[in-house]
Parts: sequence; C-alpha cells; structure tokens
Amino acid sequence: MDDSFIALRHITPMDFTALRYFHETARSGSIRRAAETLHVTPSSVSRAIAALEHDLGAPLFERSRRGMTMTAAGTLLMRHTQRTFREFDRVRDAIDDLRGLHRGQVTLYAAEGLVAEFLPAVISDFAARHPQIGFDIRFESTDAIVGALIDDQADIGITFNGPMRNDIAALAEHTEPICCLVCPDHPLARHPRPGLCDVLAWPLALPETSFGMRRMVDTAIARSAGTARLAINTNSLELTKRVAMTGDAVAFMPGFMVRKDVAAGRLVALHLDCPDLEAARVTVCVHRDRELSFAAKALSALLVAHFRGLRAG
Repeated sequence: MDDSFIALRHITPMDFTALRYFHETARSGSIRRAAETLHVTPSSVSRAIAALEHDLGAPLFERSRRGMTMTAAGTLLMRHTQRTFREFDRVRDAIDDLRGLHRGQVTLYAAEGLVAEFLPAVISDFAARHPQIGFDIRFESTDAIVGALIDDQADIGITFNGPMRNDIAALAEHTEPICCLVCPDHPLARHPRPGLCDVLAWPLALPETSFGMRRMVDTAIARSAGTARLAINTNSLELTKRVAMTGDAVAFMPGFMVRKDVAAGRLVALHLDCPDLEAARVTVCVHRDRELSFAAKALSALLVAHFRGLRAG
C-alpha cells in the first residue's frame, strides 16, 4: 500500500467535492477550465485544491503561466481519483439500469483507421437502440489503447495487433491481410499481386512504432532484408491513407478499413505476396477483471455483432 492511499484515509467524506475539483483540474490542466466544466468559480476550485494539499501535506500541482502540472504526489492522487470516479459512474449506471432508465456513457478507445467506415455504422446502430447513452471516443495507438484499459480510462478498446495479456479479454476478433494502398494511377496499381520488395521501391507513409500495424510492417520489412524509404512517420492512420490518395507515398491498412474509398476510385488496395502481412488482428477487448456498466455491455455486444458482419463480408 503506497503513501498516497494512507494519506487518503484521512480525507473526510465532506472532501469528496474537493477530490472532484482536483480530478477535473488534473484532467484539464487548468483551474479555469475545471471551473467551467464543474460550473463553479475558479476561486472555489483553487481553495479546494489548497485544502487538499494542506490535508495531504504535499503540493499536488506546480503552478505556472502555462497551466497546472501535477507533482509526483498529484500523479499518485490522480490514479486513485480516476478509479474512484469511474467506479462511482458505474454504480450510478447500475442504479439507473435497475430503474429501467438505461442511460449513461461509455468510453471507447480505438484505432483511428476505424473512423472512416466501421465505427460510424456502429454508432448509428447503437444510437437508434439506446438514445440516452452517450459516447466518449478516443483514437489512439495500440499501446495507448491497452494502457487505457489497464488504467481504467476506457471501458472498451479496439486494438490492432495488440499484445496478448492475461488481464485483457478479447470479446471478438477479425483477422484480415494488410493491403498496400496506392492511388489509382500509381505504377503499383497495375501489378496484380506485388511483393514487399516491389513496394519498398517507393516512399512509405507509416504510423508510429506504438501502432500494432507499424510493428507488423516493420517485422515484414526486416524479414525481407529490404530497406524502407520512410517519407512520413505519423500518429494518424487517416493521414497515411490520405497521402496514399495523393500518390506521394504508399500506405498500409486492412481492406475493410478502406472499402468505400476503393469503391469510389480514390484508392487501390493491393493484396501483397507477403506471408508476414497475411493475418492482421483487429480485436474488441475489455479488462478481464472489471465489471462493465449497462452502457458498456450494450456497446460491446453490438461491436461483437458488427465484427461478425465483417467476417461474413
């Protein structure tokens, strides 16, 4: 048990509001923004944080003109408040479920490549079934998605070639080859089934190494003994696709992520003659030991159904 938890035992029930004020300030990085979110005055937030710092005997923030930066003590406290308020939200959702209200909010972390085609259909379907449930959707790398599940920042994650972990449970998985994406007039577009060596003759647009897709491509390149000419390294999968549309570089994605762009003639998705790129995994996952709220259960069930549709397609 760490020192921050021992210190928390001395905080009275009346300080719950102060913890909420601290948590929102830590999340937003600003007392002013926290006050706007909480609909209170900035001075109220500032006094509550000062009282917490007095009770805990340690500064929680370093204050500067650029905002509020958490100290080591603040970071420890933030971990506890994050879990506390997430659990409180789950209890509130469960009570609403008992009352038949079926409302709440679900937090989903996903790979950005799903935004163009897959997720809009899921969201539309879900909103029609559960209009009182809201979404908090974040697009991150595979590493960040797994981290969010572990740290209880996300209810559900959709990872791309995520690591196998004992504390992460897979609810559904879709496996599909990674395609090479080029514009229709690119020389590679006339190749029926290029090899990776053919692709490496052209500049590449790749996501950062924290992305599961990038690691898969890097492994394939290393095994081919080829050399990549990296034109763009980015944290945006959508940008790599857009650059491929312009013809300035070659990108990589599973075909289901770009079906509409291919049908509209904006992209050509080439299946490569490369065994290392044949089995990309897109996985709906949750924390194995964490109880899901009604909202998260409903969304996870719908995601599983849509993943079955991908397999049928």
